[in-house]
Amino acid sequence: MVATRNSAAVAEEEFPERLPAQLVQDFHAAFGEHHARAVHTKGLILQGTYTPSVEARDLCRAELFSQSSVPVVVRFSDFTGLPNIPDTEVKANPRGFAIKFLMPDGSNMDIVNHSFNGFPVSTSSDFSALLQAIASSGGEPTTGSELETFLGSHPRAKTFLTTQTRLPQSWATTSFYSVNAVQFTDARDRNRFVRYQFIPESGEHSLAPGEEAAKSADYLSEELAARVAANPVRFTWYAQIADDSDVIDDPAVPWPDDRQRVPLGNIVIDRVGPNSTRADQSLAFNAGTLLPGIEIADPMLTIRNASYPNSFQERNSSGVRAEHAYVDVGGCGGSRSSPPPSR
Repeated sequence: MVATRNSAAVAEEEFPERLPAQLVQDFHAAFGEHHARAVHTKGLILQGTYTPSVEARDLCRAELFSQSSVPVVVRFSDFTGLPNIPDTEVKANPRGFAIKFLMPDGSNMDIVNHSFNGFPVSTSSDFSALLQAIASSGGEPTTGSELETFLGSHPRAKTFLTTQTRLPQSWATTSFYSVNAVQFTDARDRNRFVRYQFIPESGEHSLAPGEEAAKSADYLSEELAARVAANPVRFTWYAQIADDSDVIDDPAVPWPDDRQRVPLGNIVIDRVGPNSTRADQSLAFNAGTLLPGIEIADPMLTIRNASYPNSFQERNSSGVRAEHAYVDVGGCGGSRSSPPPSR
């Protein structure tokens, strides 16, 4: 399959060694150092099951898709690195949805998504510059500020920061999108570039303007915990398949809505927790943790992959290495060790 390349991303493939750690420091500069996740700090952990579709088995040879089902640990979250940001705050957009698939052999696969179809910038270097501009400008694009200058030269970043004004009714009524493309290889060695979409069975619903005034600062966690206690929450996982004309390694450019979407199966979330501080600190989602048959197609994902262990190390006072972190998955089959961050 022919891939259209983004020249800036090609140049970044040989990324400076400092960039992954620099991104974590940039998040701290923008949102403060709270000895917690550098971004999407506030969230809720739940558990459930993934069941693959027949179409998934045909599209990709990854072992995940040949299972009858696998347990998952998921985490919904708010944007920013502020641990106490109110759910009613527009700046908590985009919301996050991370998924850890627990394979029978003890390996994992992670996907990290957010509720915006796209990304503010095309490369990790530009993202670092955006965070630095936010930090130096107090988070507001006031006249003459560094952030105003940056948004003036990066219109997609301006769209990202200024158009997400609706508040979700629930995390369970929000669609989520992966940031970066990956390559699927099927049993006949055919390759396809895909991005992920997770669409809620309950449909997409936002709060009416002004409705947030009656909501608590933690209404999303409260609502989802009550919803799951009554009935499981379901998402359909789709692979959006790139056309030959689509840019594979520029996450700032969403692919057209008319691109083919293949259902990969269903995520069913049926219980909450654990949600202790230690459980949250030790649960690491690394978007570059993949399985054979799925490969990184966007160099930004390589840099994200190298950044997560830096954030993990900073938020864990115990000094446990990221690859030795343990996830308490409760009824999902005991403790699982996260795979090495080099994957």
